[in-house]
Amino acid sequence: MEMKKLKATFEALGFSAVVTYINSGNIIFTTSEKNEKTLIGKIEAAIAKDFGLNIRVVVKTFKAIEAICHQIPTEWQNNKAMKTDVMFLWEEYDSPEVLEQLQLKPCDNVLYYSGAVIWHIQIKDYNQSGMPKLIGTRLYKHMTVRNVNTVRKLYELIKES
Repeated sequence: MEMKKLKATFEALGFSAVVTYINSGNIIFTTSEKNEKTLIGKIEAAIAKDFGLNIRVVVKTFKAIEAICHQIPTEWQNNKAMKTDVMFLWEEYDSPEVLEQLQLKPCDNVLYYSGAVIWHIQIKDYNQSGMPKLIGTRLYKHMTVRNVNTVRKLYELIKES
């Protein structure tokens, strides 16, 4: 999906201060719409119309992103030694019970915080992790995953806007 065109789609919806971040569908914007379901419906319909794609989107407020970022231990990074991902959940899967659906191993460090599962592992332990088994599951189809560096950068960009 071309980010320049996606930005134009969001602007056509009447959103302001539209900013895209890396080529992964991350968009920061301002809107007066307060109803999240209405907002999501408008965005999904516009993407279907402009791109011919029927995809679900996740919308998080600044406060939600901020709260999630504050839950991530500062030493959890995404680099050559460790991997940390934030799995943003669709509303119907957003509860602490979601952790029961994960096949966690002792090497997996996982936190649930409203709206997200945060997973951390040392790279050397990746092959022993249960998290790769998540790929292709029903739960996996009801989330969108970003690495911690992306989430932290989005938070910084939102704070600056």
